[in-house]
Amino acid sequence: MLTNLTTRVSNRKRVLVTGGAGFLGSHLCARLLKDGCDVLCVDNFYSGTKDNVAHLIQNPRFELMRHDVTFSLYIEIDEIYNLACPASPIHYQWDPVQTTKTSVHGAINMLGLAKRVKAKILQASTSEVYGDPEIHPQREDYWGHVNPIGFRSCYDEGKRCAETLFFDYHRQHKLYIKVARIFNTYGPRMHPNDGRVVSNFIVQALKGEPITIYGDGSQSRSFCYVDELVDGLVRLMATPDDFTGPVNLGNPCEFTMMELADKVIELTGSRSPIVFKPLPSDDPRQRQPDIALAREKLGWNPVLPLETGLVHTIEYFRTLLVA
Repeated sequence: MLTNLTTRVSNRKRVLVTGGAGFLGSHLCARLLKDGCDVLCVDNFYSGTKDNVAHLIQNPRFELMRHDVTFSLYIEIDEIYNLACPASPIHYQWDPVQTTKTSVHGAINMLGLAKRVKAKILQASTSEVYGDPEIHPQREDYWGHVNPIGFRSCYDEGKRCAETLFFDYHRQHKLYIKVARIFNTYGPRMHPNDGRVVSNFIVQALKGEPITIYGDGSQSRSFCYVDELVDGLVRLMATPDDFTGPVNLGNPCEFTMMELADKVIELTGSRSPIVFKPLPSDDPRQRQPDIALAREKLGWNPVLPLETGLVHTIEYFRTLLVA
């Protein structure tokens, strides 16, 4: 009865964001609050931090809960964004067993919650499900080229299994699901020591340290600014119930590691030299999303130039390193 009463008293959408204190999750929480939702941010603070959501704490429609999604959660909710999982190699390789548990057990628990309360649920999957791709750019109908027993497998295969669970719950239990395959995303509130290429290059450049490129610098990535990526997630959640995805979310503009390093050096005014180290095992040679489906179904097309997004990101790290 309390649930029905709450629904009658408030028409605000009640949204759960797991991994909500992480880089991407914190931006999503802010966007959902701006859209008028009541937001429950759940995080175990393994890779997320309270600092990322400190500016939201005073908002009466925001609630922060310390919780690990590998354990069940019993709440009343209308929508779930399941972002919980360390996403950088340094973090997810530190405890690979727990990484797999977070993807798989976390998906089972959040799907179970969605089933109980009849909530719509979105899975933040990843371009890593494509592995080291043999087609370029990557389309959603490509099944991938993934090493199941390598150092990155805890993340890659964990996310692939989570997608399987989402679609099996959809087929077996008629759950309303959405699956987003997120490509490289950057922006303020990235962790300075997360090992991702954008944060690595910027921090090294601002400190005047050598910029480390793994491999010969010819491998490529596509970088999407965080605000545009979050907009894609919100648009995906708002699509009709019969559209599940998976759908690629990322900026299709492709850059080599050398091009990115040169751009960061230019924008920071750094004199950092570039050094080359061996390429890690299973590191993809190229990564570029085909976003035709996102354009068609979501009306979504990221337009922010890399240089503009890097300026915002560099300013964030410059302030962070001074503090």
